[in-house]
Amino acid sequence: MILPCCAKASLRVISSTLAAAFFAGAPHVALRQNDPLASQTQSSTTAKAAGQSKIHKLANPLNDLLDEAQHDIDQKQFEAAIVPLQKVLAEEPDSAYAHFQLAYVYTALNKSKEARAEYERTIALDPKMSAAYLNLGTLLLEIREEAAAVAPLRKTVELLPAESHPRYLLAVALDRSGDRAGAAQAFEALLHLDSNNITALDYLGWMALRGGKPAEAEARFRRGVEAQPKSVGSHLGLAESLEAQNKPEAVAAYRNYLELMPNDTDARARLARLLMNQGDNDAALAELERTEGGKPTVQLLKLRADIQIGQKKWADAVATLQQAVALAPGDAQLHGGLGRTYLQLRDFPSAEKEVKAAIQLDGKNVEYWKDLSSTYYLSKNYPATLAVLDRTDKMETPGPGSWFMRALCYDNLNQPKPALEAYQKFLKLDQNKNPDQVWQAQERSKVLRRKLEGKK
Repeated sequence: MILPCCAKASLRVISSTLAAAFFAGAPHVALRQNDPLASQTQSSTTAKAAGQSKIHKLANPLNDLLDEAQHDIDQKQFEAAIVPLQKVLAEEPDSAYAHFQLAYVYTALNKSKEARAEYERTIALDPKMSAAYLNLGTLLLEIREEAAAVAPLRKTVELLPAESHPRYLLAVALDRSGDRAGAAQAFEALLHLDSNNITALDYLGWMALRGGKPAEAEARFRRGVEAQPKSVGSHLGLAESLEAQNKPEAVAAYRNYLELMPNDTDARARLARLLMNQGDNDAALAELERTEGGKPTVQLLKLRADIQIGQKKWADAVATLQQAVALAPGDAQLHGGLGRTYLQLRDFPSAEKEVKAAIQLDGKNVEYWKDLSSTYYLSKNYPATLAVLDRTDKMETPGPGSWFMRALCYDNLNQPKPALEAYQKFLKLDQNKNPDQVWQAQERSKVLRRKLEGKK
């Protein structure tokens, strides 16, 4: 008979970084002296030729002591079982069965050090006792000595090649000791025994996804959903793998997942962003509103603002970004975004204030300087625009847009010579990619040339 003495194992595979397995405990094996599996798991000082252990029938009264200990174990009176087992070992110190039972008792009493020593003694006496290797590996996992657990669990797999649970525990031990490749191999082997093992399918799916193989991950997660239609991890993995491939089916996959986990705000926010990227801003906003039942986070507010900007609801976007800035005043991106949104409302003083705040927080970001030059230009502060353009030109090689704005500033300041030079540099760099601006630059160049020629 196999008796569990603690909670079954559980492995949870997650998605934020590389998939990781978390072991919560596993059943330890308890033996009876007349167990049908005793030919493989009970002790003996002599091994059979086939590699199985022969029952070493102890003479009375030692059998009575073993029966007493077994009765105590059955009744979960583990402290009481220690005395009869120690008496047996005093008479028969090489009884692997008695050492195993004592190890089991110590495990139940959370005496890990003593249990480990007894399991190791059992293995030394009976190297073919698979239950001892299994329990030792399980114990080492529970006390967070994952690397040490690998060897006994490998031996268990060797002795019990047709059993899936030892392979599962080996995969856990390898993963938690940092050997992801080894864990993947163990889970692959587990799938040969149990093709529907959801833990193996999810683990391999997440490993493929984090390894940049979303198509392979998709296949794993689809198999997981088929095997267990209510598997939360498989549904989420399928959604993320489809999203990584930019497949439109990701929307339906996230909705299927959210039917199982309606309170997962991160997943709902990802669904909202997908909908926004597909141009369905109203549906995106509806999904987002379902995530903000409590206090909104900065990330959710950023997403809401993006959706509102997509809807060209500039005033709403300003209000949302102001709320986000209040929560994260040191976020340069928020200040920059708020400044650009103020520009859409042509609120130039507010735009200047926010863009300058972004520059103060992240002065090396040339985009903020460009935003400031746009703010000054649109507010017709041409000298300030040119000063900022001088700054941006030191940060990167000026492109056609920079020269066109510079030309407009000089033109508005009635400085024909530098204006003409800037228009010509724009025309040379633009290569007719912006025909409206090219036409304007050509026409203004004609006027400026005549003006300059008239001065001669």
